[in-house]
Amino acid sequence: MTLTISQITPDELDDFIRVPYRLYANLRHWVPPLLQERRDALKPGGTPYTKRAETAMWIATRAGAPVGRISAQIDPVSQEKAPGVGHFGLLAAIDDATVFDLLLATAEEWLKARGMTRVLGPMNLSINEECGLLVDGFDTPPMMMMPHDPPYAAAHIAARGYTKAKDLLAYRIDVAAPMPEAVQRIADRPLPANVAIRPLDTADYAGEVRRLVAIFNDAWAGNWGFIPFDAAEIDLMAEQMRPLIDKRLVWFAEVDGEAAAFVVCLPNLNEAIADLGGRLLPFGWAKLLWRIKVRGLASGRVPLMGVRREMSSTLLGGILPFLLIDRLRRAVRKMRMRTIEMSWVLDDNRPMRTLAEAMCGPAYKTYRLFEKDFA
Repeated sequence: MTLTISQITPDELDDFIRVPYRLYANLRHWVPPLLQERRDALKPGGTPYTKRAETAMWIATRAGAPVGRISAQIDPVSQEKAPGVGHFGLLAAIDDATVFDLLLATAEEWLKARGMTRVLGPMNLSINEECGLLVDGFDTPPMMMMPHDPPYAAAHIAARGYTKAKDLLAYRIDVAAPMPEAVQRIADRPLPANVAIRPLDTADYAGEVRRLVAIFNDAWAGNWGFIPFDAAEIDLMAEQMRPLIDKRLVWFAEVDGEAAAFVVCLPNLNEAIADLGGRLLPFGWAKLLWRIKVRGLASGRVPLMGVRREMSSTLLGGILPFLLIDRLRRAVRKMRMRTIEMSWVLDDNRPMRTLAEAMCGPAYKTYRLFEKDFA
């Protein structure tokens, strides 16, 4: 049967979004994302990213039925740091080499036609959103804003000449288990007189978001692939996180009265929506709110954490993350939450890996970013 591919129009966005709902309906641990959230994230001009980036999306069909999808995008902000590097993303497909070949070839040709010399992905749609392809850790469900892919996908991508660019690692903390003795000794040290560890001040929510983003942008500025959050993205982040924010799950370290480090843990939304099929109507909203606000969730994810660069190489800067995680664990123990994921960490970020592995042991999931030079 003939395999075809077509670029979608804005009116066909829902068809594009629903492709993995059909293809991955029986994929163990795959969580259907909320349809409305996907619409808001992917519609033209719906976010700061989609306002500035050039994006195209395609659906592959066979006998009138979808068998795959892919996007390609060029971000002008990313181009400033990595000229000539375009991205592919939102990849979902059946276990068929010809389908993967057609999807990736189409995205590559679109990028080459716009002057790109290399492709990197998957990015869904940017490095500050969901990115990477799951290559290890298929036996557990994904945390919020982390992908879950079929085991066959990586081999099909590699077969088309893609190689590893970076691996993104996820670590898991068992809240009920004691911290390793060496880590606990650090956490139990008396605080220096000029250091304070405090929870989020909900009365100054907007100011607190600005503080943590300022630390994050500073802390990670030198990291591979880093794209700082701009003002519009900060506003959107503050709006999106607010329903999930619990002051017990956000902690700041202040040095001499100034915020110097932070950690943010969000309740794992995937746990609350796994059985909703992507729909909030007619009763999904009630179930979602009850599960988050009343019952509580058993898992959470730390997507944001950072220490100001001027302190990162100091003894105090090395201690602050342990103090923050310790406060977070103490708070979480009083809640229903039992598991916290720290993700993601670049595989070559030795300081963060040392921190994570001291508290959590080896990574339990690995996500891969692939790259390919255009001949």
